[in-house]
Amino acid sequence: MSFTPLDKVENTYDVIVIGSGLGGLTCAKRLAKSGHTVLLLEHHLQLGGLATWFKRGGHTFDVSLHGFPHGMVKTCKKYWSKEIKESIVQLKNIAFDNPQFSLTTTFSKDDFTRILHEDFKVDRATVDDFFNTVRAMNFYDDQGMTTRELFEQFFPGRSDVHRLLMEPITYANGSTLDEPAITYGIVFSNFMSKGVFTFEGGTDKLIGMMADDLKKNGVTICTGAKVDRILVDQGKTRGVLVGDREITAKAVVSNSGITNTIDNLAGREAFSNDFLSRFDKVMVNNSSCQVYFGIRKGESIPDVGDLLFTSTAEEFSSEEMRRIDTQSRTFSVYYPKTRPDKPDYTVVASMNGNYDDWAGLDKQTYTQEKEAMVERCLIDLERYLPGIRAKVDTISSATPKTFNRYTLHTRGTSFGTKFEGLDISRTIFKEVGGLFHVGSVGIIMSGWLGAINYGVIVANDVDAYVRG
Repeated sequence: MSFTPLDKVENTYDVIVIGSGLGGLTCAKRLAKSGHTVLLLEHHLQLGGLATWFKRGGHTFDVSLHGFPHGMVKTCKKYWSKEIKESIVQLKNIAFDNPQFSLTTTFSKDDFTRILHEDFKVDRATVDDFFNTVRAMNFYDDQGMTTRELFEQFFPGRSDVHRLLMEPITYANGSTLDEPAITYGIVFSNFMSKGVFTFEGGTDKLIGMMADDLKKNGVTICTGAKVDRILVDQGKTRGVLVGDREITAKAVVSNSGITNTIDNLAGREAFSNDFLSRFDKVMVNNSSCQVYFGIRKGESIPDVGDLLFTSTAEEFSSEEMRRIDTQSRTFSVYYPKTRPDKPDYTVVASMNGNYDDWAGLDKQTYTQEKEAMVERCLIDLERYLPGIRAKVDTISSATPKTFNRYTLHTRGTSFGTKFEGLDISRTIFKEVGGLFHVGSVGIIMSGWLGAINYGVIVANDVDAYVRG
């Protein structure tokens, strides 16, 4: 898809959006639809941020389109298009396999209720009370209770139940048992409604449809355009610097990470000491590792489920899940139904990871560790797909360093920041007039659904500011 070259963009716009993650894309569309002139700048050559893909060995691999909650159906229909909404399909076979239990579920509230009551022998009233409690959680609740304490309240001593309830969410946003329970409850409730869904046609089709929609609404899109600085004068933003090009705007929306936005793009000198003291308490979340397997044309694999949460670790541990040699991973299995126009079989292994574990390795050790990671994934995959090694013709892998390189996220974070980042993101415009942030902050805003909805919230703030 062709976009506007940097030397062809105008010198001034109403709004400049930095970064094309789902939050940035949605924010740009909403603002353009409201009548503002909008320039979208993306440093990469394709749009999507972490909602991206790549092609290798004749296969197309989705980097993060591995499942999202039913809320995406309504959100995409309301804020994007009926066509996008109608391409969202359910993943009906979600498998768990670990030393404590093995089961298959639709990942819906009704099915989880049945499993907890019938298979885990938890009293039905307790299960219902737990679901009612997490469903009622919101941003303004007491942050004192941790997820660990929440689980012990309802399921004391049941590490198997804790694993069932927590493991998928840790994969989804990097959260741990010792973070505020509301950060768990809100995300879990989003997923725990009608199951897990994906986009038929793959991420490339989705982002292509979104890009077409943006252009129809008049958004100027420029890729390969790395913003070096957000220009701030006398407490207000006046635009951005891209190379040696200054482009002015009434408002700037950063879809870069909040830490990168403050430390590197705007610069700490633009903010008050009080704001910086709160900002310095914000911690970025962990990152990810992935291994991609393409199956040779003409070969096939049986249907073993759409998402496999697999581990040989004795009990759940978010720390174990981030180890460089973790025994825990998900397999996202893509069958021809995923991309019916280009039928193929691919498998993506996803693991949580720590940036520091990889960043300090010398080149040789880094290569050896990547090869060891690939081998662990192949051995694990053979348990579910015997003989798969002989059918694979393409293998690629990514580490936190890879995510850092392509997204520019601080420490390669895949999930934004911990909860403290939410307040910083929401109040940044009060520190620097006209500067707004949209992105994964506070865990709650992580994920595809959160990113789009946050894009809408921020667009409303920007619209009010620009109209003055």
